Amino acid sequence: MNLKIAVLSGDGIGPEVTKESVKVLKAVAEVYGHTFEFQEALVGAIAIYEKENPLPEETLALCKSSDAVLFGAIGDPKYDNNPDAKVRPEQGLLKLRKELGLFANIRPITAYDSLLEKSPLKKEIIQGTDMVIYRELTGGIYFGEKKLNEDKTIASDLCEYSQIEIERIAHLAFKAAQVRRKKVTLVDKANVLETSRLWRRVVTALSKQYPDVTLDFLFVDNAAMQMILNPSQFDVILTENMFGDIISDEGSVIGGSIGLLASASVGDGTALFEPIHGSYPQATGKNIANPIASILSAAMLLGHFGLNEEAKRIQEAVDRTLKNNIVSVDINKENPSSTSLIGDVIAEMILVDDQSISSSFFENIKLGKSVYI
Repeated sequence: MNLKIAVLSGDGIGPEVTKESVKVLKAVAEVYGHTFEFQEALVGAIAIYEKENPLPEETLALCKSSDAVLFGAIGDPKYDNNPDAKVRPEQGLLKLRKELGLFANIRPITAYDSLLEKSPLKKEIIQGTDMVIYRELTGGIYFGEKKLNEDKTIASDLCEYSQIEIERIAHLAFKAAQVRRKKVTLVDKANVLETSRLWRRVVTALSKQYPDVTLDFLFVDNAAMQMILNPSQFDVILTENMFGDIISDEGSVIGGSIGLLASASVGDGTALFEPIHGSYPQATGKNIANPIASILSAAMLLGHFGLNEEAKRIQEAVDRTLKNNIVSVDINKENPSSTSLIGDVIAEMILVDDQSISSSFFENIKLGKSVYI
């Protein structure tokens, strides 16, 4: 398969982790005979510095002409700490989602058996967790009309949704549930919000098209609590933009690190794949960031194009890497591996038949020897 992939590394640790996912994709291409063309472009704070625009026109044009976008991270303390900044890095990503029509963000959350002890939650609570969150991306309070009075003492953000916006992501969630454990949980705040009541009416009516899938409901405050008390109860979570943003980050504690969580943003055209973590400016350039979320996002990219065997090969390589404790400092503070080494190991496991790699391979890595067999 030939794929043109726009690489938007962005800010902070974005370039470091994205470099490793590109490395892994190149290994996949070599093994399976694919051709992946990578082309880089600016986005976020670095684009503001160089182009005075968080999403330059040439970046947007590249994304629209590509089959997929591999995204890193955006954000800069200069803008985070300035509430009066008129232009912000995050505006680039929000505009890109709008321009590409990316209305659904898909975030898998898995409790890896080898990392159960790393989670701040009890092992017996998180074991068996395997959920995916479908978060609506282009509507809601983030995109609604914003008002601020003249003396800047009163502000408002409008939360608005339409039936069409709800239906299109709900269809994706129900279809995902059909090939999983056949359960969709709608997370809302229908006891107080009119938009949430619309979500319930629309999703309930649509669920009749999927009689093999069970639909249940949770208010977002209860859902946030249930994700900590009993996360394994969830299969597919469907929710609106802001609620999805919050609970998917909450879900990161289940696996032990936000650096493990990948995501896909899909719509009717070019899809975007990114780790859910931020730019982590304190770690920039130190080769300590966790690249696994970015690498798993690359696996989601392959799965999006039906390259399921290739995606599975990445996932299995990641799983074996975790089992052998080749992990970054966010998971193992005593003996961490570098960003680039983790990428090297996963790429090598793809290039060489995983089953032929012996335990001595991982022991040599821990001793600081070459990863190449």
